[in-house]
Amino acid sequence: MEDPILKLQPDKFLGRSQSVPVIDVRAPKEFRQGHIPGAINLPLFDDDERASVGITYTKTGSDAAILKGLEIAGRKLCDLVKQGWEHAKSGEVLVHCWRGGMRSEAMAWLLKFSGIKTSVLVGGYRAYRHYIRESLKQGPPIIVLGGMTGSGKTEILKHLSTIGEQVLDFEGLANHKGSAFGSLGQADQPTTEQFENDLASQWITFDPHKPVWIEDESRNIGKVIIPELIFIKMAVAPIVFVDVPFDSRVKRLSAEYGNFETIELSALIRKIGSRIGGDKANAAIHALEQGNLIGAVSAVLTYYDKAYLFGLSKRDKSKIHAINVDSEDIQSTAEKIAGMIPNLKFEI
Repeated sequence: MEDPILKLQPDKFLGRSQSVPVIDVRAPKEFRQGHIPGAINLPLFDDDERASVGITYTKTGSDAAILKGLEIAGRKLCDLVKQGWEHAKSGEVLVHCWRGGMRSEAMAWLLKFSGIKTSVLVGGYRAYRHYIRESLKQGPPIIVLGGMTGSGKTEILKHLSTIGEQVLDFEGLANHKGSAFGSLGQADQPTTEQFENDLASQWITFDPHKPVWIEDESRNIGKVIIPELIFIKMAVAPIVFVDVPFDSRVKRLSAEYGNFETIELSALIRKIGSRIGGDKANAAIHALEQGNLIGAVSAVLTYYDKAYLFGLSKRDKSKIHAINVDSEDIQSTAEKIAGMIPNLKFEI
């Protein structure tokens, strides 16, 4: 008896996706907006073709749209099968479209007909998005790692991960370091939708009985936005505040940004000139032009310190746990911070 096309709910679909390739048959524009992490875009229609089918549906109904779709897809069947074979290394694929409708059904039939075991996501990408948003309501408690700019929080998080702690690296997922200078040296940022997908793909793998460390961030990281459900959890989470001396932070930031061109740094300082004050911005730019990176960083850092402390002052002081750090030994610092967990109180 011929194997049927399996219909999988999002949790089962994502479980299978750990070992089976995911074929996303939506148009490239849809895929770029957001997709299941690791999925392969094998579109049944390109952007213009999808629009054409949609216009046909609107003007003359579903029957005409189906015929239009068949006319377009028919020319591609051989190439689609060849690409399906290339990706189905183990003879199996997972397929989805937007709603689990015509596009995924058609592709699943074609791939199955060509000898590939095929499963379809019930409800499509829309159901996946609903599933991951629901998953963010659950999961482990959060610990926020706080500290003023230049405290080495990202490096601390990396070391916490190496010693077995659960870490969610917002800045790594966002391709942005969070400040006005955060885009320097980074790849293009994902869309907010893709950022949420990538974040959720990690979130659902965490042990719900162990806390997750997250760096203290504002709601926006560059152009992407932290999901509201996670940001709400951060607002009530305990904060471990690493208190690093000003001079040490200036040294760290100078090393981090010292390889960038003066013209790049000056342009970014001008962008925040109204916030840090015209005189300070001009002084920082002048220092850069004189080759005095330490002076420029010091001038800008004073603004960031005030802004961070103002935000921290609005938090519940009973949930702020400070630790003085006067060492460049990040690993030792991470171990001390991990040792504070038993003394923290969590709200779930």
